[in-house]
Amino acid sequence: MPTAVEIPLKPSQAQRFSVTLSDVTYNMRLTYNIAQDGCWALDIGDANGALLVAGIPMVTGVDLLSQYRYLGIPGALLVTTDRGAGEVPTFDGLGVTSHLYYVAP
Repeated sequence: MPTAVEIPLKPSQAQRFSVTLSDVTYNMRLTYNIAQDGCWALDIGDANGALLVAGIPMVTGVDLLSQYRYLGIPGALLVTTDRGAGEVPTFDGLGVTSHLYYVAP
């Protein structure tokens, strides 16, 4: 049975952190792009700091890793919001009303 774990995030600030997903450590960075309506973007690097993928938009309702299976990261990264499906995580809502989950296989 898949297991979902919330990755703790801080509202209103860009952030860097390390997270272990299925026994592998990754470095993640979240930045807010103010262009147009604004959105959070996720960068993922390996434990040594090498960038694996950059600029993944934090879109609700989809597996953020689905097009990056070639990286070998098992499981799924999902963004949800407390306010309803399809809402974009806001600048000050990240980690408060918007949540990032890792679903292990």
